[in-house]
Amino acid sequence: MLFSIALLLLFVFLSLKGAPKEREEDAHVHGAGQIGVIAALALFGVDYFTSFYYATGEMMSALHPYGLQKWGYIATAVIAFANIVFGLLYMYSLGIFNEGGGSYTASMRYLSPGISLVVAVLLIQDYIFTIVVSTLSGADQMLSILNMYHISWIWHFLIGALLAGVTYYLTIRGRGESARVVFTLLGIFIFLTLTMFIGLILAHEKGVPPVPYHQEVEQVPIGRALFHLLTASMKGLVALTGLEAMSNGIQFVKNEDFALVRWGKKRLPRLRALWNFYSGKSGIGRLVQTSFLFYGGLTTLMLTTFAIRFNVFDGTLGRTLVGNLAYIGFGQFPGGVFLFWVYQILAVAMLAAASMTAFQDLQATAWRDVAIGEIPEIVVYRNAQGTFTRSVTAGFIVAVLIQFLVRGRTSAAVPYYGIGVFVPITAMGLAIRRHILKNYTGKARLWGSLGSTFSAVLSFLIFIGQIVGKWEEGGWVVLISFSVLILAAHGLLISPIGYRSPQQIYRIVRQKARVQGAMATIVEWQSLRMQEYRYTILVGITRFFELFGIRRPTRFDPPPPAGDYTDALHEEESGIDILQPYLQETGIESKLATLPK
Repeated sequence: MLFSIALLLLFVFLSLKGAPKEREEDAHVHGAGQIGVIAALALFGVDYFTSFYYATGEMMSALHPYGLQKWGYIATAVIAFANIVFGLLYMYSLGIFNEGGGSYTASMRYLSPGISLVVAVLLIQDYIFTIVVSTLSGADQMLSILNMYHISWIWHFLIGALLAGVTYYLTIRGRGESARVVFTLLGIFIFLTLTMFIGLILAHEKGVPPVPYHQEVEQVPIGRALFHLLTASMKGLVALTGLEAMSNGIQFVKNEDFALVRWGKKRLPRLRALWNFYSGKSGIGRLVQTSFLFYGGLTTLMLTTFAIRFNVFDGTLGRTLVGNLAYIGFGQFPGGVFLFWVYQILAVAMLAAASMTAFQDLQATAWRDVAIGEIPEIVVYRNAQGTFTRSVTAGFIVAVLIQFLVRGRTSAAVPYYGIGVFVPITAMGLAIRRHILKNYTGKARLWGSLGSTFSAVLSFLIFIGQIVGKWEEGGWVVLISFSVLILAAHGLLISPIGYRSPQQIYRIVRQKARVQGAMATIVEWQSLRMQEYRYTILVGITRFFELFGIRRPTRFDPPPPAGDYTDALHEEESGIDILQPYLQETGIESKLATLPK
């Protein structure tokens, strides 16, 4: 026991030592509460890192009841390949769309406002389900400590709601404090996970026997087996929301080189291309996304290998798959039961903290959606810590409601989680393709367009595969929910709620959201573009009814032209707000000098 306690104290000390500390002068850079590389790694990577606890378990649950667990290696290869392709796509995208917004901004710039609106709606849905799945999985891990995985659903729900409440409170407190807590937990998680894998290797070398499997195995024909393999592959890809999270949240990252890049530029100038790639806030985001290239494939491979070796899965002995492996791995060390308890409690905290990624991105998305006319203006409110509290509160309430509707079962929520993110990834791939065709020539243009096209096609195929693979578990409902959400989004946009004058846009972006600089200019441009799209829909509806003899004039004049995206940024660099001509008409310009910093 003393050995385990000493080991844990060492891990805690090292994690606290490396945790970020937000300086007072960084708290309100551009009013955004900027964070550095360590905090970004914690806040925007935690969702992906903690998929370790549930993704492989969900994947193997689609295989082992049919005796197909050895096919898990094929599903792992699919997951690893997809991670690399999409990771590279998003790392490249940060050099182009480095003011935040992710695929939402990319599709608005290079595709169409309609596609951008669809992306915005699906991302909000996915962020809410990130909260649901992460906290319910945390409840599963907590109950695994006492071998109570199969207990009544009400306990899963109550624990999940409690965990969501804790992370909601931490998010409201501000990004700096959230990052410090999450990074400390992440550091302890990494150290303990490495210890667990060492223990599993020792258990294998000692010849620890597999756990007897008493459930009857259902034999299925080859066609059905391939369907279960598809389902397993799709379930293991649930955590790719992290790519969009970093791309969307890059607006909250400091625009400076982190320590390794500064050292490399000074000591190893021959690798200047590498240091330039990881330079600035885009470089910080790329460092976070670099882990996406290999983490999912490697951890899934290791968990799959040991799950097959020791014959343990979700539900075995009343524990989750990871809970069973932790019990075996830590059991090889003196006082290992203590480490097992700590690891499971840590899993609960980590999975709860993963929902903070979603809370952060709800903030980054919601105020933009208010500006374009998709959400009522009342939602925009920012507290002294720089947090958009009302969007966070709304997301928390909806997440708890969904936890109740799925009766606290993680497996019931997973079919709706992860599916929506592949539409934004598809949009990002197509937007990158348009950018490359417009700005490059020669081989760079050829290979760049081929690579981005391949990533878009692969993402769309996985989107279809997610629905088909999860069809029997409610995947078909996703088609209905998507349709309803998209129709509702357009209904809100063309309603009076969706109308935005230049004066309203300025008030939302500059005064209420307190955003300045290029980021503010981009959102103002997006808002003008969405008003053009809104007007086009209203004119189309009027013309449609004219076909039946119903003539109703449009109620509004054409909105101000948004102009070109590049021109808008050039005006911002010159110190000119693209809304300035319209603000001068109402005298708002005179108030610019008195705005709070």
